[in-house]
Order: sequence, then structure tokens, then C-alpha cells
Amino acid sequence: MGTALVYHEDMMATRLLWDNSECKIECPERLAAALGSLRQCGLEQRCLHLAAREATEAELGLVHSPEYVALVRRTQTLGTEELQALSGQFDAVYFHPSTFHCARLAVGAVLQLVDAVLTGGSNNGLALVRPPGHHSQRAAANGFCVFNNVAIAAEHAKRKHGLHRVLIVDWDIHHGQGIQYIFEDDPSVLYFSWHRYEHGRFWPFLPESDADTVGQGQGRGFTVNLPWNQVGMGNADYLAAFLHVLLPLAFEFDPELVLISAGFDSATGDPEGQMQATPECFAHLTQLLQVLAGGRVCAVLEGGYHLESLAQSVCMTVRSLLGDPVPVLLGPMAPCQSALESIQNVRAAQAPHWKSLQQQDMAPVLSPSTHSPEGRPLLPLPGDPVCKAEAEVASLSFLLDQQHFHPTPPVRMAVALTAPDTALSLSPDVLRQEGSAPKWETEAWARPHESLAQDEALTALGKLLYLLNGILDGKVSSGVASTPAPAAAATLHVAIRRGLSLGAQRVFCVVLGELDRPLDLPDDGRILWLNIRGKEVVTLSMFHVSMPLPGTTGGFLSCVLGLVLPMAYGFQPDLVLVALGPDHRLQDPQAALLAGVLRVPAGGRVLVLLEEESAPELARALAQALNGEALPSLRPFSTASPEDLQALRSLRAQLQPRWEMLRVAASEPVQRRGDSEPSGSELLLEPPSGPPTPGVPRRQFLGASAPPAPRPAHQ
Repeated sequence: MGTALVYHEDMMATRLLWDNSECKIECPERLAAALGSLRQCGLEQRCLHLAAREATEAELGLVHSPEYVALVRRTQTLGTEELQALSGQFDAVYFHPSTFHCARLAVGAVLQLVDAVLTGGSNNGLALVRPPGHHSQRAAANGFCVFNNVAIAAEHAKRKHGLHRVLIVDWDIHHGQGIQYIFEDDPSVLYFSWHRYEHGRFWPFLPESDADTVGQGQGRGFTVNLPWNQVGMGNADYLAAFLHVLLPLAFEFDPELVLISAGFDSATGDPEGQMQATPECFAHLTQLLQVLAGGRVCAVLEGGYHLESLAQSVCMTVRSLLGDPVPVLLGPMAPCQSALESIQNVRAAQAPHWKSLQQQDMAPVLSPSTHSPEGRPLLPLPGDPVCKAEAEVASLSFLLDQQHFHPTPPVRMAVALTAPDTALSLSPDVLRQEGSAPKWETEAWARPHESLAQDEALTALGKLLYLLNGILDGKVSSGVASTPAPAAAATLHVAIRRGLSLGAQRVFCVVLGELDRPLDLPDDGRILWLNIRGKEVVTLSMFHVSMPLPGTTGGFLSCVLGLVLPMAYGFQPDLVLVALGPDHRLQDPQAALLAGVLRVPAGGRVLVLLEEESAPELARALAQALNGEALPSLRPFSTASPEDLQALRSLRAQLQPRWEMLRVAASEPVQRRGDSEPSGSELLLEPPSGPPTPGVPRRQFLGASAPPAPRPAHQ
């Protein structure tokens, strides 16, 4: 098992043989840069190597016409002038005598990867291929693309492996109209594409790239276009598109396989995209997709023309496929107005076709005249080459620094259970922790809490403290710990305090069941407390929220994707604590999904606290989720109840002034913190001071093993 990597050196053979400023960026150095970076970072060595092969002409015929395949075959014998003349018959294409061989290798490499993933030979993988494929159509090359690698792979998965639902996620910055045309009337393939559009003024200049194109016939609703109408889209915009458009539809669709048209011209520094998403953003997107389809994710290289940005983005994607904790995203997490307008339009266009959107309050479709002409300030872009180069170097150098300071913990997942069940079978790489914090340290932390005085509770607390120390010291990525039910609230209280004392600046507590927030915890922005248990919606502050647990699959997903994850990304926690208290009522697959998705914004640092009486199956599901293993399906899908939707709407309306990742529609520009004094209503909701600035390195805590000073129990 593991992550597969497939490529072939021969795919570097094709190159432009004449002068063409448009086509020269699709060069062999793209593949060389990506492979070189994977080797330098030690990632290639950690992958399973698959041998690429040439696709057969019958396999090409799954998508392409025999006449077109024959035309490309003939390029092997053409001279340079003939190749140039033939290339001129297509849009942004060049042929080379090796094109037919390379293009068949590209398709064959992707098919090898899909076969390995669907037969259990690997969990997931990446195909590093060129030429790219997503623009290629049934009888035409287009946009550097000769054969449609991903479309052929989807059709192959359906015909050879009997799949009925394939999700294609195209995050290349150009619209993959070739894939759209091939599957526009096919309900077995859900195709999602975001792309630079600028109201039709960006290549390929197609009206069918807009949000109102949703497919044809039985395929209506299975084409999802999210057009970006300005440049400069960044991490927050990309994540908002995933949380509020793609993932709700994907969970309802319930794919058996996820194919990524992984074009990295959507990353910062690329001259084609002119966007600002940093390479680590693609690690987040990949891990969010891994919660689908049992983790069967196949990424296929498409575009990407800034060599260093491309290489780093490929490395981040592979790290994510390998299950490494992803770097925390830095910078402001607030989607811009233009991105929100695009999200608003695509949700409105897709609502008639998807239950997950039908019951939600949908803002009207915006006409082009209502779109805001400006978004966030951009980094210098083409027109000022010196400033542009400086900005790119600064951004990518910062990425390299972050990778250096955030090494992968030696232990990905550990369990600290006071009475581990012998039937609890876990993966061999999950550590069954036997260690415990020193007795004097455990007793010092327990002293203010009467419920922790019993030997059993003290033993559990010592194990939890030892595990928490390992997580915040970078020795362990995540963990599951247990505690006796009467001591659950006090144990969670100690975990929060200990996390802050070890230097965590922002702790996100997601509590399910009857566990109240301790009165003496500071409401100063360092702790975000979300209690999913109550009978009513309560917003005591922007950092203290309570809501009922939704009673349906659709309601639970709406809560996770529309509330929990947006708040987590806005808060950017150093540590996530998930507590499943008395009467939490979560089903095992729901608990696994919650833990699995929260490890993404937290950079893997998640600690789940269970009651001792919890069934072994729940502990196993949580351990598997935090270890990056396949998550169980939430099927069957059922829509949210009106009560759950009303609770979610009420919370979002109250919280949006602070947590801008909750927004799903355009509005007047929101007031940024610090612009002016808050109004009276804001004073009731905001804490006295904001949280520490996201992105500031965690403080070094000297004497971390020293016990806390005893404090009166009422504090």
C-alpha cells in the first residue's frame, strides 16, 4: 500500500522546435523541476514506483475518435515545417516527432496509477506526466494537450473496474473544457473546475466556462464551473470554494474515485494564473479530498509554468498524499468579494440539482454589472518584473523556511487508553502509548479538581499529559486519550491549560455532549470553544458558541463544512481538542469525519478525549481517521431538517463579522479588525482583545515540565 508515483523520463522528449511565444512555456524542464524537488526532499524515495507504459489505441479510443488518433500517430514521421503547419490548425498546440509516444505514455501512466489504486496496490498517488490533457477534446488537440489523460482514466475506471461515480477536481487555472465536453451529459462523472475567467476575457474565452453551464440532459448538475473574475485569488478563496461548493456536492455524490487535474498554474508566482495561493494550500486541498472515496485519490499533473512554484506545489501535494501533517496556512483567512460573488453564483446555479444546497438560503445570481471591479490588493504582477521577481522569491523562500521548521513528527498517531481493549486492532504504525507524565506533575495539575483525585482519573490524566507534551513538542502528530466519565470535564480543562502553558497560542475546543465550558477559562481570543450539544443556539461571544447536534447526515455535513471548518481556518489553531462527552450522540463515521477533517487546518495537531466507557469501535475509527486512513462512508445521505438549517443560519449570521470564512455570498466590504471602534452590538460579542496574530511562531516555553502553581478551585 502507500502512495504511488508514476512517471517516465521519455516524457521529457517533446519540446517546441520553432519560435512561438505562446507555447514555449510548456517545456521539459517542468517535469525535471518537479522530479528534482521530489528527490531533493526525500519524497520520491518514500513512494511506491509504478512503471509507466504506453496506452493502447483502444484505450485512447475510450475518449478520442479513431481519425484523431491516426492524425497524431502520423506526426512521428513529419518534418519540422509540416509539424508547425499541423500545429497551426489547433489552438495553442505544438507537435514534435515524439509527441505520439509521449502522449501515449502520459495516458498509460495515469491508467497504471488508477489500476493500482482501485485494485489495492496503493492507497493513492501522483502521475507526473506531460503533455497535459484536460483541454484535449474528442477530435482536437488544444492548449498544449494532446490526449485527455484524466477523461480517459475516468472512462477506464468505469468500464474496467465497474465504477458508477467518479469525481474529477480540476484546480488548474484554465478551464478544462475538454473534460467538460466529454462528460457534460454523463451523471456518473461529477466535474468541478475553478478557472480564471474574467467574464469571458481569459483563455479559452468560452461562455460555457461560466457558472450557469451545469451540464446537459441527464448530466445536468454534474458540471460545476466556478469562474474567477479577477486575478490574485489566494488561500482563503480556494478553501472557501472547497468548503462551500465542492465538498457539499461531493459528499452528496459519494464518489468511488477522485481524480485531480492538478494544474499548478493556480499557485503563486505563475505567469499564466497570476494568483496568490501558496504551495502549501494544495496540501490542504488534497487532504480535504482524501476524506472522500475511501481515500482513493489520483492526482495527475496538468499545467504549472513557474518552475520553483510548480516544484514546491508538487512536493506539498505528495506530502499530503503520504499522510504527512500539512503546514498551517498563514495570513488573513477572508475570501475577497469577487471570490464570494463567484461562489454565490455557482451555488445558485447548482441549487436545483443538489439536495445539499436546495434547503439553504440562496442569494440571487449576480449579473456581470453587479460584480465588484476590485478585490484585495495584489502582489506585484507582470508589468513590474523586478518587483514581481522579488515577491516570488520572498514567498517561496518563506515556504522553504516553514518546511524546515515544521518537520514531520516521528509518530503520526498515538493512543493513550487507560484500559485498552485487546480487540482494538490498529495499524502497525499507530503507537500504543505506555508513557505517563511524572506523578508529581500530574498531581499538581489535578489538585484544583476534585473529580481528578481518584487513582483511575489520575492515571488517565498522566497519560493524556504525556501525549499532549509529545504533540506540542513535535514528537507526535495527533492522538486519542480516554478518561473516566466523571473526570471528563476536569481533564479537558487541564488539557486546555497545559496546551497554553506549552506555548500554544490558539486552542480550538470542539465539544460534543454534556461538557460545560469552565468559568475560569479566559475569553481573550486564545480559546475558541464550540459546543455541539445544546438544545438551542447560543453565542456568548465570538469565541464561545453552542448549537444543537444536527440529526441527519446532511445536517451534520452542513455543520462541519459550513461552520466547524470555516471557523477552524479563520482561527488557525495551534492545537485542536475534540471532546466526546456524555450523550455526544455521534455515530462512529461522523466522529471519524470530524476528527479527520480537523487535522487539516490544525497541521495534524489534534487530540481527541473519550470517556473510558466508549466502545472500542469508536476509538478505532478515530485512530484511523487521525492516522490518515480511509474514512467510512456517511451514506445514506439525508437532507438537513428545517430546525438544523435555521440553527446554522442563525449562527452564521451572528458570527460572520468575525469569522469571514463563513461567508458564502457577496456583501458590502466587512469591517476589518482595528479599522475603527466596534459598535455596541459588536462589543457584546467580541472579547476584550483579539487572538494572537496568526502566523507568529509559537513561544518557546522554558521549564515546560514544571508544575503549575496551585490555584484556588473557584478561579
